[in-house]
Formats: sequence, structure tokens, C-alpha cells
Amino acid sequence: MIGRLKGTLASKQPPWLLVDVNGVGYEVEAPMSSIYDLPATGQEVTLLIHTVVREDAFLLYGFLRETERSLFRNLLKISGVGAKLALAILSGMSAQEFADAVQRNDVSTLIRLPGIGRKTAERLIIEMRDRLGGLEGASLPGTTTVAGRGAMDEAITALESLGYKPVEATRMARAVPNADGLEAGEIIRAALRQAVK
Repeated sequence: MIGRLKGTLASKQPPWLLVDVNGVGYEVEAPMSSIYDLPATGQEVTLLIHTVVREDAFLLYGFLRETERSLFRNLLKISGVGAKLALAILSGMSAQEFADAVQRNDVSTLIRLPGIGRKTAERLIIEMRDRLGGLEGASLPGTTTVAGRGAMDEAITALESLGYKPVEATRMARAVPNADGLEAGEIIRAALRQAVK
């Protein structure tokens, strides 16, 4: 199994990354919380990897912090939570914010994340309460520029990849104050923060 990748960040198209390790390009799916803090394309990056081997695919999920990878792995153990939903949770809030919501029994905060209804939120709170050791000290995500299309288009595409419908993703991104002067990562972060308020 692959547990870590160190190489050159060849491209970023949230939630997908391409990491070049000695000429071999690894496609890695990552939560927005990690994508915010990535270096610029062409720079060296080290990702902690969770590997999933299926009959039809070999999937890599990448994280900058062990708290994120640990939370991702614990979320996968919850009935009804798959990799896509786990990534959406980590994209919508930091590991520490998730831990705080679970400890406060804050269902309303969790159901604002895409793909989480009341029953799933309640199940997450019940089943994750005992698994949250080690999430102390999780840091809030930073920001980064996502190269390529315009910042607004990039932000909308990233929100859609997290499970928001195109109309909702567009509305969320365009509702961010002063979005014209922001980079894609800043628009995404602000839109997700507004969604969970």
C-alpha cells in the first residue's frame, strides 16, 4: 500500500491532484482543507496517502496533515459514509471544527454540509464521539491559488465536485463578499464557511 507520496505537484484541479514522483504521475483526490495549503504547481509536495484497492480501481486519497487522514479513515468506518462524503466533510470544515461539532452534539452544523442529512449527522455524532482522540491541535485550512480558469469558475467547479448542485455551487460562490478580488481557494473557503453558519 502507498502511505506517502513526495514529489512535484504537477497539477491541481480540485479535488484532483497530479503528483509527479520520479516521472510517474499519481492521481490523488484530496479534500479542500488540504488543497488550500498546497504549494504552487511545480513545487515539491509531500502527501499522506490513504490507499483503496477495488476490483475496478486503485484509488489514492491525499492529506497534508495526519489529523485529516486519521479523521478520513475513521469516517470510512461509519455505516453509510463513503470516501466522497468523508472528503466533503473534510472540505467543509477542519478536523478540529468537526470534532467540536460532534462533542457539542451540533446536528445543525453537520447537516449544512453537502450529502449529510439529519440521520447521517446523528449517526456521525454517536459513532465518532469515541474515535476523536488525536484530533486536538488540528489547524484551520489556509489558502492557495488554483491555477487555470478564472478564480470564480474554479471555485464553482470545486464546490460541484463536493456534491453541491451547479445552481447551488454558483449561488454560494457568487454570494461571497468581494469575490472579484479573491483567489479560488479564498472563494471556496468563504463559501463553505457561509454554508455551515
